[in-house]
Amino acid sequence: MKAYWIAHVDVTDPDQYSHYTQRAPAAFALYGGRILARGGRSEAMEGRQTPQRSVVIEFESYEKAVACYHSAAYQEAKSYREEWAKAEIIIVEGIAPI
Repeated sequence: MKAYWIAHVDVTDPDQYSHYTQRAPAAFALYGGRILARGGRSEAMEGRQTPQRSVVIEFESYEKAVACYHSAAYQEAKSYREEWAKAEIIIVEGIAPI
């Protein structure tokens, strides 16, 4: 079953954060990740206030999604994000197609 990264990100320095956004997609691609939503218009209907950025990335499996997060390529990209943005990232397994 497919799996998804769901991230909510609040950026404190867009110029510095761009170093992350220039690197992270290559790490996702190594694991077959496909960005479904990134940035765009959003509105919180319940729960916490709307983050500046919401991101959804699809992977072919839960194992690939987790492996991508722990990979050297993503951890290197992440090092460019940590000081310039606060992120909440979860990985969720999808459901079987109906």
